[in-house]
Amino acid sequence: MHYSKEEKAMWLEDWKQSGKSAWAYAKENGLNPQTFVRWVKPKTENKACFVEVPVQVMSSLQGAQEILIEKGDVKIHIPLSLESRDFRTIFSALAGVV
Repeated sequence: MHYSKEEKAMWLEDWKQSGKSAWAYAKENGLNPQTFVRWVKPKTENKACFVEVPVQVMSSLQGAQEILIEKGDVKIHIPLSLESRDFRTIFSALAGVV
């Protein structure tokens, strides 16, 4: 379905007031969640696949059993006991999801 600029603006304003994640709001209102999330995200020319993790964050991982990646309602638990090649496989698979 194609929405006008006015319709998109109405949906986005209502979503902002709802306090819900974009994904949850879209599902509850019969909108395609992937499309709605695209409306919410600012347009960028260069989409980075990875971000630098500050040293302080890495230091806090000592003794941790897993890495938790959260985006909206999605939570991904990755055990730190994996081999580096397994991490590459996981992050390559997640590149289009997260």
